[in-house]
Formats: sequence, structure tokens, C-alpha cells
Amino acid sequence: MSRRRARAAGRVEHDSLGSIRVPPRALWGSFTERARRTFDLSGRPPHPTLVRAYAQIKQAAARVNARLGLLPPRWAAAIAGAAARVAAGRVPDAAAIDVLQAGAGTPAHMNVNEVVANLANERLGGRRGRYEPIHPNSHVNLGQSSYDVTPTAIRLMALTLIEPLDAELRALVRALRRHAARERHTVKPGRTHLQDAVPITWGQVLGGWAQALDDGRVALDGAADELRVVGLGGTAVGTGLTAHPRFRILAIRELSRLTGQRLRPAPSTVAAAWSLRPLAAATAALRGVALDLAKICVDLRLLASGPDTGFAELRLPEVEPGSSIMPGKVNPSVPEAVQMACYQVAAHDHAVALAAGAGELELNVMTPLVADNLAGALEVLARAVRLLRTRAIEGMTVDRRRAQALVAGSLIEATALSPYLGYDVTATLVKEARRARRPLRQVTLDHGLLDPRALARILSPGALTGPRATDVALRRRVQRAPAYRAFRAAVAQE
Repeated sequence: MSRRRARAAGRVEHDSLGSIRVPPRALWGSFTERARRTFDLSGRPPHPTLVRAYAQIKQAAARVNARLGLLPPRWAAAIAGAAARVAAGRVPDAAAIDVLQAGAGTPAHMNVNEVVANLANERLGGRRGRYEPIHPNSHVNLGQSSYDVTPTAIRLMALTLIEPLDAELRALVRALRRHAARERHTVKPGRTHLQDAVPITWGQVLGGWAQALDDGRVALDGAADELRVVGLGGTAVGTGLTAHPRFRILAIRELSRLTGQRLRPAPSTVAAAWSLRPLAAATAALRGVALDLAKICVDLRLLASGPDTGFAELRLPEVEPGSSIMPGKVNPSVPEAVQMACYQVAAHDHAVALAAGAGELELNVMTPLVADNLAGALEVLARAVRLLRTRAIEGMTVDRRRAQALVAGSLIEATALSPYLGYDVTATLVKEARRARRPLRQVTLDHGLLDPRALARILSPGALTGPRATDVALRRRVQRAPAYRAFRAAVAQE
């Protein structure tokens, strides 16, 4: 083979396994090339935010190792500069392998080490693939291991991706609360077991949705704070072997400055090397938000059902035709899609939970799977929240006439009568009203059990949708009246 053809076929690199040919212009090296040829499971590279986090760790480590006198300042500057380019997303070769790879994230980590080393060497006048003067393991990875770097990088990735989700949740909560304020006096039927229950206001319903999502956001914020505790500096099994005694504290401090996150050293770097519980807690918090969001989507679909034969209390924005065969049909497409996304988040959480329990001895090798599913859950949930807000919640309207008609035509006011008329008497009135298909109020008046003014006060919107003390004096007058005693006696004889 001629020299020209050999160069076109790639450069030859040597490692502990022998020789391997690497593409001629590739910034990665032999370790990455072997991983590229072995792993092709998902067809996707690691998440760009994870690669960025790896690079930020390299940048911080180089600066600290220079400060500790372990790296010549010129070499450290070259490594830090190369890592900064990778972190800025200006180096495509920084993610050349499949997201599902050898355990513990070693290939992804070495991919970054090799790219940074080649870039740094070129900056110093060296040649790609020679690793002189800077070696990916001896210098770029000085004082580090895949087993402390990868869990730290996953945490940084998650903290970055949580921020847009937090902003979207806040925006959705604000939109729901604006609707709740507008509809605070609109009384609607409450329903339990999918059956008529006591009245509730639309403001209370929408406010409840907003509060549930905000509580989920707060829980996620708590999980995020735990992610700020990192085990960087623990190296292979958490003992810190090969790291300078001061590396851990200084590197975490420098990494905090680079990322804008208030990172803290883990109390036990041994536990941090194998325990993925904080990452599992993050996806569990995401699952909690997703499940409440999915329930809200179910409610939106039910409450907008019809429009002629369903609940029809809500009108959702029309985003697309709903049928290939039924002209004019419009479906609640956005809540349907968001509901599916929420179940996908639950699936991501399940994968992370299984991976978190799969560690052995001093290491959990499932970190690549955790990183992929954690990123997936964060991104799909952020997009789902945005979609629901912009294409459903902000444009929806409450049909106040429909809500009023449903309340007036139902027997859901019975619970408010029970403290005055008693459970058995009220139940008899409900049966009569249902049998005769007449309003409960009218049946109560027809039997002379309450006067119109007292009945209106008992069944006022405020009395029906919030706590209110029973008027004991009124109850005594009602139950002493001859009409009530006669009606109750008749009930007792049935």
C-alpha cells in the first residue's frame, strides 16, 4: 500500500491491546475507535449536555492540577483550552460513540479524554494521534477516573436540563392560576367514582391542578439540590488513589465556578462511586410530576368531551381535524399526546430504578443507561409541559352556562341539605326528585321542609363549595316543624 493510500485509510495507534487503525482526521483515539466498532445499540450518541459536563470537569481538573504543581502551566492551559472548545459544542468528534456502551461510561469518558488530548497537543505543536507531550490518561485524566467523573458529569447534565423544565412548569402553573382567578365564582359539579358528587368551583379545580404541579416542581427542586453533592476526587473506588489530597476540594470549587452550580463534596466518595440513588430520586420526582400531569390530561379530555353528548364543560383550542371518516370531528389531541409523553417519563424512571439497583461491590456500571434515560425524561417532560400550556391551557375556555345547567339539573346539592334535614330524609328527597325528574330544590319546597329564603341560603354557591358552620338554630326550627315530623314519620314507615 502506498503512503498516500495508507494515510487515506487512517492512522495507526497502539494501546495495550495492540494496534488499531483510526480515521485519519479523527480527534478521538484507539480507545474510542475500539468502542465505536463494538457498540452500536441505540444509533444515538451521548447527550450533548453530558459531553459538555465531561469537558467542564476536564477543564476544572487541568487548572487545579496546575495549581497543585502536577501539570506544567503551559500544558494545563492547552488542556483547559481544548476542554473549553468541547464544552462550547465546537468539536463534533467529542461524541463519537453510542450512548449505550461499556459499563460505567468509560468509553464516553475516554472519548473526551482523547479528543481533548489531541486538541491540546495540536495547540502545542504536536501531531494528532501521537499524544506528545500530553497523554489522554496520564495528563487529561490526572487525578480522575471514569468512576467518579461519569457520575459527576451525569449530575451536571441533569442540573442543566432541569432548568428549562422548571421554567416551563412555572409558566404552566401561572397560566392555570390565571384561569382559576377568572373562574373563582363558577360553580360546577364535582365528581367522584365518575358519579355526581358535591359542587366545586372551576377556580378550585384549576387552582388544585396548579398547586399539584407546583408541589411537584418543588419536589424536583429538592432532588436537584441532592444532585449538587458530587464524588469527584474519589477516583476508582472512592478512596482517592492517584489524586492529590487537595484535588477533591479544589476541583469541586473550580467546577462550581465554571458551571454556576453550588456543588458540594460527597460525605463518602465510596458511596458516591456506587450509589445512584440521587439520580433515581431525580427521575422519581419527574415521574411524580408526570403522573399528576397525565391525570390533568385525562380530566381535560373528560371535561371537554362531547361536544354534544359529553361533559362539555370545557372548550379546548382546535389544533387539527380529529377523524379520517367523520367530518367536523375534533379530538383533544394535545392532552392525548402529553399523556403519552408522561407515560414515557414513567418508563424512563423505571429503567433508571432498575439500573440504580444493579450495582455490585464498589461500582454501578449502569451509568450510561441512567444518563440516557434521565436526559430523555427531562427533555420529553419539558416539551410536554410547554405543549400543554401553549396549545391547550392558554387557549381553553370554561362554558359557564353548561356548568350552571349541570348543577341546576342535578341532585348534587343534597349533601348541603343533610345537616338540616338529616341523611335519611335527604336521601328520600333525592330518590323522589330523580324518579320525578324534578329539581331537588323544588321537591324540598313542595314538602314544606324549608322556606325559600332558608333554602337559598343553604344552597348558595359559597355554602356549597366551602366550609361553613351549620346554623344550629335553623336546624332546630326545621326539625321541630310539623311538616318535617310528618315527612320523617312517613320515611320511617317505608
